[in-house]
Amino acid sequence: MSNRSWFYAANGQQQGPYPEAQLRDLITRGMVGADTLVWTEGMSGWQRAGDIPGLVPGGSAPPSIPYPGAPPTAASGSYGGGALAIDVGIWDLLWRTLVFFIGMVLVIPAPWVAVWFYRWIFSRLYVPGRPNIAFNGQPLDIWYVFIAIGILTYVGSADLYYLQYLSIPIQAVLSWMVIRWIASNLSSNGELLPIAFNGSALGYVGWQVLLYVSVITIIGWAWVLTAWMRWMCRNIDGTHREAIFTATGLEVLWRTVVFALACIFIIPIPWMLAWYGRWYASQFALVERGTMANA
Repeated sequence: MSNRSWFYAANGQQQGPYPEAQLRDLITRGMVGADTLVWTEGMSGWQRAGDIPGLVPGGSAPPSIPYPGAPPTAASGSYGGGALAIDVGIWDLLWRTLVFFIGMVLVIPAPWVAVWFYRWIFSRLYVPGRPNIAFNGQPLDIWYVFIAIGILTYVGSADLYYLQYLSIPIQAVLSWMVIRWIASNLSSNGELLPIAFNGSALGYVGWQVLLYVSVITIIGWAWVLTAWMRWMCRNIDGTHREAIFTATGLEVLWRTVVFALACIFIIPIPWMLAWYGRWYASQFALVERGTMANA
């Protein structure tokens, strides 16, 4: 292992390669910590430095929930494939999520807060073969959509049930517009990616309505959500690889239930939010086109 070159993630960017001796020096100086995502040739994906035996003093055993990924471009020389990973600090994610929620409730600042949050979250995302992912959308691109979403947050408190039901397809269409806008404004190393989400608005509305209806079954919503994510992945075009969603309905169900139950006690919320967010991001992966069809 001592002859290997290492990469690590810092400030939303991929750093390296570094010889192991230099990486250990960075660890000693505190520039690379136990929670820093690292990768070297032979690893199946990005992992916390502290989860690699012998790398960080006092580190833990191999992780039960790894941060999967694939070799960086600099190491592999090709796009490759693998799962996505997200590097978010517990408290950083918490306060930014709270600001995002408050901004949407206040309606007027919603476009600016949304762009601010998306830029941060995508800067923490690691995509196999696509270093330095960034979001380039501007607050005024679709400001009216975020204003409408903010206004609709108050519809749920209305006593008129027909307004609540009417808001479901409207919210779905607005979310569909946001997803298309996000997909068209992603870049890697400063170059705009030719990504497009081509799922229809009607299809998106149908999935959201089905999700609401499936709640009646108590647990069926998890399988509907899983199928919805796979439908969305199938409708992402413009890249050499195709996106897939690897989680099963059962995995979504038990993790969501654990997350919801833990949040009832308030105190675990920061840790559970980071745990759930990291896991959910890692369930999206990139594979060569046609791989799934031939599987």
